[in-house]
This record gives sequence, structure tokens and C-alpha cells, in this order.
Amino acid sequence: MVAFKLPWAHRPANGSAAENAPLLGAPGKPHATNRNSNLHHENGNGNYVNGLPRSRVRWESPTRHLSYGVQMPQAPGVSRYFIQEPNRRSRLPVFLQLRGSVMPKMIFKTAFVAVWSALVTTISIYAYDLSINNILLTVLGVVVGLALSFRSSTAYDRFSDGRKYWALLTQTCRDLARVIWVSVEERSGEQGKDDVLGKLTALNLILAFTIALKHKLRFEPLICYEDLTGLIGYLDTFLKEQNLLRANQNGNVPHDPRKKANGAHGLQFPAFGSQKLIRESEKPLEQLPLEILNHISAYIDYVSKNGTLVSTHQGECVSAVATLNEVLTGTERVLETPLPAAYTIAISQITWVYVLLLPFQLFSYLGWITIPGSIVGAYIILGLSAIGEEVENPFGHDANDLPLDYYCERLAREFSVMTATPPPRYNEFAEREDNYVLYPLSLSGFTEWKTRSMTDIRAALRTNAALDTPIFTISSPVLEEEEFDQHPAPTQTV
Repeated sequence: MVAFKLPWAHRPANGSAAENAPLLGAPGKPHATNRNSNLHHENGNGNYVNGLPRSRVRWESPTRHLSYGVQMPQAPGVSRYFIQEPNRRSRLPVFLQLRGSVMPKMIFKTAFVAVWSALVTTISIYAYDLSINNILLTVLGVVVGLALSFRSSTAYDRFSDGRKYWALLTQTCRDLARVIWVSVEERSGEQGKDDVLGKLTALNLILAFTIALKHKLRFEPLICYEDLTGLIGYLDTFLKEQNLLRANQNGNVPHDPRKKANGAHGLQFPAFGSQKLIRESEKPLEQLPLEILNHISAYIDYVSKNGTLVSTHQGECVSAVATLNEVLTGTERVLETPLPAAYTIAISQITWVYVLLLPFQLFSYLGWITIPGSIVGAYIILGLSAIGEEVENPFGHDANDLPLDYYCERLAREFSVMTATPPPRYNEFAEREDNYVLYPLSLSGFTEWKTRSMTDIRAALRTNAALDTPIFTISSPVLEEEEFDQHPAPTQTV
């Protein structure tokens, strides 16, 4: 049985001195683990599985501790309604579900409207009638409708653009990984080991690019994240020295999934702690994806010069790297080009004026019912506005944002499946007896048909095309017995 070695350094045992902890990227003693071993087994330290630090080998890890003493924050209490949890499914009807709804974010707004409408109603009943003509409902309603429609359409366009760019990223990563794994030649002997390990390194860099882009779009300027540190901890990047020092000093990643990286006026701001880290750093902390692209390009140049990648596929790889750079630029455009502040402020003012005038216009018709009526109207108007604000940035941790963590994990699983077997060779999978090349006409295999003449093969192909009724499908739900007898399916091999 093959044993896999993961070159990640050990975390110091409980009670050891902090200064003995290995640095990010420092060489550690590799440990082999059997492929069929129980990945759930732990050796007393929740961050270790079979003596290895948790990594992307175990994506469903029940704990969120990192391999270098950095702990990801959890989602306690009510906060779980605000962040993504793709594994949770609600059994309630859609109109009663809270996860993904803006209702938790509307509590304080609706409470304020309730107090305001109660105050207006009480004064109108016991002191002075404050009711006004409801013509403003019609006039302002049209304006508010147009404003909210514009807000929602622009926000969804940004959301849709973000999904399109990430779909292009996934497609390009799959294409580039396939070309590298299949088309880069594996030489014999020790050189073959170098080729295989080099291809694995390149695939890890491709995966690291997607993960680094995810963290960049979420304003998380570190590399000591659980899904990233094992992939690029060995690279000499600007982030490495600065981030390692900061992580060892603070012990926490400057990231809080409950805080939206979205300003009050639609402007994008880093999440909790990240803005200060970027401002105080003497090195650029936002160009990690670009640095990873440089290393991918260096690998393509290497395999092109040593002759293991033919010129036909060199152009595909270069084009794929250019597409990755295009995705990087496009996602930055989506993130850094919000709705202008003038529009955001005006829409917010219009909606609040409409909501605050509701009690004055409803009192003469509803009386005390003005209070619940104003609350319902405010929830509808302000809720639509809140939806636009939430989906405007599709790369965050909110429940309605794109599940970037899932996309990255899915790509990692696909790469694991791709590399689980050697690159397929045509003569190995095609020239087999169970390759029924003329199925369903014939159950003879590739090797048997290879012994026949070209005339027999062409004749069989013509016979296959002349068949009116396929052997395994019937298009009509009711086939008359006489019609079936006219076109009997073949029962013997040719």
C-alpha cells in the first residue's frame, strides 16, 4: 500500500515553549500515513490527525484550528444567521426561514419604526391630529419604487459578474491542471520522480491561486490560513515574513466573519483588524495571487525548456495563466467599483423619508393599526434596500454571498481525483477487449475488431447507421407490435 507524506511541520506539543514552534515554511520532519488509515483518529491534540496537522486532506474537519497556532473565529449564537453554512438546511417553509433572510438585520430598523409610529399615533389620538393627505403615498411610492429597482438591479449585476468570473476561474484551473497532469511528460528513473513532484507542485499553486484570491477579496491579508499555509508556506513572498510575525504576536487571524467588508455608503472597507494590518505593513500585502501566478509561469517555462511539455500545449498554458490574471483583474473591478456614494445616499434618504411619513398618512384610515401597518411597510421598503446592500459584494461571508469556500474545496477534491491515478495513455485504456467500439451493434472488443479488415469495419458502421430502432431506447411511449417486428434489434454480435 502506498504511503503518503505531507511535508508540513509539527505544531509544538502542549506545554512546550513558544519559541520552539516551527516557523511558517520551515522544514519539518515528514510523517507517513497509510491511505486506508482512519483520518478521524486524533492523538490527544485536536489539531492533529494521525500525527499530522489538519489540512485540506480533511475538509470536513470538525475543528477550525490552524497548524501554526492561528485560530479561526466561530459563529456563536445569532451570528450563525448572518454567515454562510452550506451544510445546514432548514425544514421550514421558505417564507418562515431566517437563514439567508435580511430579517435579523432589520430588527433595529423595524423597532425604530415601531417606536416612531407609536409616538405619532399616540400624539394624534390624545393631543393633536398629525394625519396628512395620503397623496404622498402615491407620489413618493413611484420614486421609491424606481430607486429600489435601480439599487437592486445594479447590486445583482455585480453579484452575477462575480459568479461569472469565478466560473471562468474554475474552468481555467481545470483546463490548466488537466494539461499539466496529462501533457507534461514523465521521464524514467529519478527524473520521473522530479516530473511527478513538479506537476503536483504546479497543481498546488493553481489551487493556492484560487484560495489566495478568495482571501484577497475578503480583505484577509494573511497566508497562515488552514486552507492556504500548506500550499504556499515554502514560497518567498512579501506576505510570508510580515504575516508570520503578526500571527505569532497576536495569535489570531484578523478576520471576523460576522463583520461585512462593506462600508456604510456602499464603499468597500477591510473587515475587522485587516485595515490596520495593511496600513501598518511595510510590504505589499494584497498581491499574493499575482505572486503565485509568477511561480506558475516559472513552472511552465521550466517544463518548456526541459522538453517535457511540447510546444502545442505551451500556448494553452500561457493562455490559461493570462485568463487567471484576467479573472484577478475582473474580480477586483467588481469589488472596488460599488454604486457611487451619491446614489447610495440619495436612495437611503428617499426610502427613509417615505418610511417616516407612513404613520402620518395611514393614521386617518387605520387608527391604532397604523403601528403594525407602518412596521410592515417599513420592513418591505427597507428590506429591499438591505438586500441590495448585501448582494452588492458577492465575495464576503454573508449567507447570500457566493460560497467561495465550497468552490475552492470542490476544486481541491477534483485535483485529488485527477492525481489519484497516473496520466492516462491511449494505448492502455483503448486497446482492450471490453472496449465495445461498435456498441450496441456489436459486443466485440477493440482487439477483435483490430484483427478484421477495414472493409468489415466500414460495413459494420453502415449497418449501425441503417438501424431505425436503437437497442436501448424507444422514443415513443407506445410502440405497436407490428412496427416493432419491422425493425427488430440485433441480438448477435457482428
